Amino acid sequence: MYRSKVLSLFLVALVLLVASCSGKIEKKPGNALIGYVDPFIGTGFHGHTFPGPVMPHGMVQPGPDTRLNGWDASSGYHYSDSTIYGFSQTHLSGTGIGDMGDLLLLPFTGEEDDKPIALFDKKDEHAEVGYYKVRFKNFDVEAELTAGMRVAYHRYMFSGKETKRVLLDVGHILQRTWGHSNMANEFEIIDRQTIRGLKYSKGWAQDHRVYFYLRFSSPFILNEVNINGDDVDASAESYQGKNVHAYLQFEELKTDEALEIKIGISAVDMEGAENNLKSEMPNWDFKALKERNQKAWEKELERIKVFTGDKDKKTTFYTALYHSLIAPMIYQDADGRYRGMDLQIHQAKEGHTNNTVYSLWDTFRALHPLMTIINEKKSVDWVNNLLVKYQEGDFLPKWPLCANYTGTMVAYPAVANIADALSKELPGINKQLALEASVNSARYKPELIANVTHIGKRELMPLYNKFVDAGTYIPADSIAKSVSYGLEMAYYDWCIAQIAKLTGDEELYHEFDKRGQYYRFYFDKETGFMRGKNADGTWVTPFHPRYSSHDESEYVEGNAWQWTWFVPHDLNGFVDLFPDKAHFIQKLDSLFTTSSEVLGEDASDDITGLIGQYAHGNEPSHHIAYFYTYLGQAWKTQELVDKILHEFYPPTPEGIIGNEDCGQMSAWYILNAMGFYQLTPGDPTYVISRPLFNKVEIALENDKVFTIQVENNSKANKYVQHASLNGTPLPELLFGHKDIKKGGLLKIIMGDKPKFNN
Repeated sequence: MYRSKVLSLFLVALVLLVASCSGKIEKKPGNALIGYVDPFIGTGFHGHTFPGPVMPHGMVQPGPDTRLNGWDASSGYHYSDSTIYGFSQTHLSGTGIGDMGDLLLLPFTGEEDDKPIALFDKKDEHAEVGYYKVRFKNFDVEAELTAGMRVAYHRYMFSGKETKRVLLDVGHILQRTWGHSNMANEFEIIDRQTIRGLKYSKGWAQDHRVYFYLRFSSPFILNEVNINGDDVDASAESYQGKNVHAYLQFEELKTDEALEIKIGISAVDMEGAENNLKSEMPNWDFKALKERNQKAWEKELERIKVFTGDKDKKTTFYTALYHSLIAPMIYQDADGRYRGMDLQIHQAKEGHTNNTVYSLWDTFRALHPLMTIINEKKSVDWVNNLLVKYQEGDFLPKWPLCANYTGTMVAYPAVANIADALSKELPGINKQLALEASVNSARYKPELIANVTHIGKRELMPLYNKFVDAGTYIPADSIAKSVSYGLEMAYYDWCIAQIAKLTGDEELYHEFDKRGQYYRFYFDKETGFMRGKNADGTWVTPFHPRYSSHDESEYVEGNAWQWTWFVPHDLNGFVDLFPDKAHFIQKLDSLFTTSSEVLGEDASDDITGLIGQYAHGNEPSHHIAYFYTYLGQAWKTQELVDKILHEFYPPTPEGIIGNEDCGQMSAWYILNAMGFYQLTPGDPTYVISRPLFNKVEIALENDKVFTIQVENNSKANKYVQHASLNGTPLPELLFGHKDIKKGGLLKIIMGDKPKFNN
């Protein structure tokens, strides 16, 4: 998501071989599923992923920081770089705004330098699940990293006779040019092998606290401490300032002895960081933690097994699954304490886990629907966690980061997650609380928010709500982004209507179902686009449907071409706005054929992965291709999905065509590669698209297996000829979530020519 200047449109094209053979992935050494994960995929172009180790949904993500500022430094790493500032302990996966990058360490040799920088060659860098390694060119050091749930583990091997040193930079920050800054740094020498402290910073998360506890395998000498740019006496036991870094020297390391460092972190306090370290990694055993990490990932990846002999496809698929299981991240100490949305310390109730990094505007579309299939328990936990966040802060967050309301993106997308989980009858969710949280979040006003004092200004929506509550449109000459907000709020209100129906509240159902029709206010029948409308009822002019701007247009991260189609919940009503279905289809066809040129000097960087004006690199386009199947032209869906799967997801560093967005881009690939997609979260119906694999097995939590078996599958045979469920032909290329939960067999037969009556 997000940010700055005109982007030279980039299109990755890579021809991937489609294997016609199939063979079961056997569990044996050297053929584990983690072997198909390439953490470098997405670290190039604008994917914004990181290559460092992480546990599934882990709280710590140690890895190299190669870039500190700018949009392509959002994760702290870019594949094109050849310098390393050091290894920080936390990173975001695929976001369009940068943050984290907490507590940096850099091993180096020789004399002290003011913030030394390491150089490396790509041939000397390696990443796999649970493990990262690099050898520096300018220092005699090889560094290795692995990770637990709340603990980072570093291992540095120094060679040569030069002095062995480590930079400890408490004040390290990504994105200083975006206004990120430190509020306070501190560290305390506990003994010659132990340091603890705090990094307290302000960035995307306005109040971000990371407590840390470090243990070194060898004693250190504190050479130098720098506070706010000045060197200070290095003989004290503790140090405080806004920006603090220090240099440690290790004289007692023997030849061929590695320096090992264990780092526990906590958002609660230093005692929490220490307890996390001691609970999770009491011993010195880098190999054991790496193996624990990899076993955890193998278990997660086994939720889906694909059958094909094509290694490239396995690599893309399992790397996508890996990326889909990084966020949301656990944000809770081993003892159950956590920092809540009110910034107070809470004790988690039994069975509840607090999480952070919910990129909800992105992930409600594919990531969370995918998880309702492969990890029902986690899906329920996340919904319940969002409801707890509502109780702590009086409204549902739309992009919570480290106990902060960032206010990022549009409206109240959490209700889509809630509606989808309830529509799929996931057990263990309080429906009445879900309805209360959803309605209050749709109606909230600043004066109603009692508990929250740290809200990003974009989180508050009283002006938008004022017009929606009045039953009218959001005027473009009063509020920016009016069309995007209006369309999204209509869909979210439809989601609330579904929650009300499931809860048995007819009054609220009718109220929010009516609000779900407010998308109609923005449709201009003369142009066939969703447009901004002024308070006096006139359309905003001049109107350029290809114009895209972050700051001045009526659209968020897109233009009229992309946003016109955001009506996933009422396709029939949407079609009725046109003279007839043929005119609607003609307009939809033109989306994929109109020039890819984007107008506007401040065009969004997210307009990537273009097929005409369709932009797969950003989320508002992700559902559009499936309209064709509902309109009786399924072959067009299949052609588009085939093109996207093969051209926009190569197994290379450039293999994610836009920001990964915490798993959304990858989850889209996973679902479609298996052969189906959900058009509308909140409606538990799946559309059969264009499967890549001859066979897929999805292991369900009820111990059943849902199998997709595909016949006559090849690169040329991209059109669905016939589909059946447990031997019963499907009259339409649709099936339900209940069908998956029952287990069984979805059989799809492919051919090289469109079938015009499916």
